[in-house]
Amino acid sequence: MVYEKIKKLAIAKGVSIYRVERDAGLSNGAISKWGKTANQTPSSESLKKVAKYFKVSMEYLLEDEK
Repeated sequence: MVYEKIKKLAIAKGVSIYRVERDAGLSNGAISKWGKTANQTPSSESLKKVAKYFKVSMEYLLEDEK
C-alpha cells in the first residue's frame, strides 16, 4: 500500500506525514487520506511530488513489498 510505504520513508527520515505533505506541496491531509480510504488513490502528480521529496521513483512507491 502506498500510504504504508510513505509512512515508513517518513519514519526513516524522521519527519511527520504532515511535514511531507507541506514540503512536497500537497494539501493538508492528502497522504493521510490515501491510508484511510481504499477509494482514495493518489494522482500521478501527487505521487511524483512525494517521490521527489524522498528521492525515490514513483515505481518504488507503487510496488508491493515482498
